[in-house]
Amino acid sequence: MEWLACDNDATGWQHMTNLTEKYTGQWKRLLWACLIFAPNPLIWGGPIAYATPQSGQSSAPLALSYADIVDLADAAPVIVQVRIRNSIPLSAERAGNVPPGHRRVYIEADVTALIRGEGGISPAVTYLYDAPADARGKIAKLKKAQMLLFAKQGSRPGEIQLVARDAQIPATPAEMERVKGIVSTLVSPGAPPRIKGPGDAFHVSGTIAGEGETQIFLRTENGEPVSLSIIRRPGQEPRWAVALGEIVDEAARPPQPGSLLWYRLACALPPVLPAQSVRTLPLPDAEAARADYQLVMQALGPCERTRQLR
Repeated sequence: MEWLACDNDATGWQHMTNLTEKYTGQWKRLLWACLIFAPNPLIWGGPIAYATPQSGQSSAPLALSYADIVDLADAAPVIVQVRIRNSIPLSAERAGNVPPGHRRVYIEADVTALIRGEGGISPAVTYLYDAPADARGKIAKLKKAQMLLFAKQGSRPGEIQLVARDAQIPATPAEMERVKGIVSTLVSPGAPPRIKGPGDAFHVSGTIAGEGETQIFLRTENGEPVSLSIIRRPGQEPRWAVALGEIVDEAARPPQPGSLLWYRLACALPPVLPAQSVRTLPLPDAEAARADYQLVMQALGPCERTRQLR
């Protein structure tokens, strides 16, 4: 097997080949020094806030929601199932900035399935992971565990970088199927784009009291048109729909809860329509547009993330 090691002054890297897996203490110290002090160490892309475990409380992770999994999958160009071959805890002085209640470990793993990743991936990978620790500072056994990793390619062959501190989850059959379904939707043609927030809103009052229609355009990351339409008729329940295109037709409907379109809306839109969206409307029309926006947000419901993003 091949390893990368620091050169003598820790300013560069050189290949060292044909090393056995039973490292001496000297090689372990050199490997850890490379991981912590190299110019571009393998640390995850996005910060996550962790609650500090209280004494006597379990640090076992909560079950992830649909929104949690989409957050991870949407940010990860590489998603793989692995079997952990070895894990090496790093000492406190070498681990760097680790959140309370966790220990940083260096992991070697064999890839058993590639779920997402253009260009493929090495059959064996290495990465850093912050493992939850109990009140005594002990972590669960990781060797031989089957895990799902949400990651991106590292700077060297065989190295990957988790997209978040918690971007390693148990590869249960149910979780595997859920992740595969989400990834299939994310990469499918016509998948709903990422929403940046509300754009301009327009409202037209009807000829009788209680009648009106609101259209709210949404700003998207790729510029594709997405809009909300809300129609009110006297004696009827308000109706609303989301359109992925320039034209709102009769086929437009609200998104199914737990779908990617629902996630894009519920997890990206602010709770209140911004003043900028109604800046050109007369006051009565602006108030009607705000009320219709609230109708949509109530129908969508909460995003239900359990991970504490920041």
